[in-house]
Amino acid sequence: MDERTRMACRSLVDVLADAARVETLRFFRQPGLRADNKDASGFDPVTEGDRAAEEAMRALIETRRPNDGILGEEFSPKPSSSGLTWVLDPIDGTRGYVSGTPTWGTLIALHDGTEPVLGVIDQPYIGERFIGGFGEAEMKGPQGKRDLAVSGVTKLEDAVIFTTFPEVGTPDEQGAFHSVASQCKLTRYGMDCYAYALLAAGQVDLVIEAGLQAYDIQAPIAVVEAAGGIVTNWDGGPVDQGGQAIAAATPELHAAALALLGAAK
Repeated sequence: MDERTRMACRSLVDVLADAARVETLRFFRQPGLRADNKDASGFDPVTEGDRAAEEAMRALIETRRPNDGILGEEFSPKPSSSGLTWVLDPIDGTRGYVSGTPTWGTLIALHDGTEPVLGVIDQPYIGERFIGGFGEAEMKGPQGKRDLAVSGVTKLEDAVIFTTFPEVGTPDEQGAFHSVASQCKLTRYGMDCYAYALLAAGQVDLVIEAGLQAYDIQAPIAVVEAAGGIVTNWDGGPVDQGGQAIAAATPELHAAALALLGAAK
């Protein structure tokens, strides 16, 4: 990717996040917010905010980068003729969104056909934006702007670990997660994409999840790796297409967690 393209995409990602903020905040904590269920066997909500935010971002991409592809959670994919694809999750953590908690976020990633090269985790209500890629790792928010850097924790007994759901995924995946969590200093739940932002900021040390889609993990990959962390699947391979994910602050912590996950399979 040439420098001109990088600059154009870096500029656009803030525009996309700003546009999504307007739409998600328009519905957040408002009376009568409607949530449709996408899962007949459970509860997987989608709201007016999800659809409006993705539509706003798609319209901007179509105008500014018409040859780029788009992969979003709520609408059909658009193939790329440029080799670049924007990967959008307008509200990651819709269950939190409909509950009024400020831990959901908008995820935006740029994939170059091999890996995510740019990512944003944006929390509109708090006003925090975490950006990683093209040699940049920074956050902007109410406390100002600062560089992102993961913690230096190398031992499980010193680590703070997060996952979104206590059951994690299948019973086997739940057991594997708890084989790691039982060795950690502190286990917390329910942050969705915000947990990855906290890892990139050096506040937590491990995030382990299962059952992810590409749009759930590509922005976190870019942000965490730009901040010096590691994100793989549970076998240590690429996870940009989703599945089981582990994000760690250090190689030592990553290796220790992977060993326990593998032993529990």
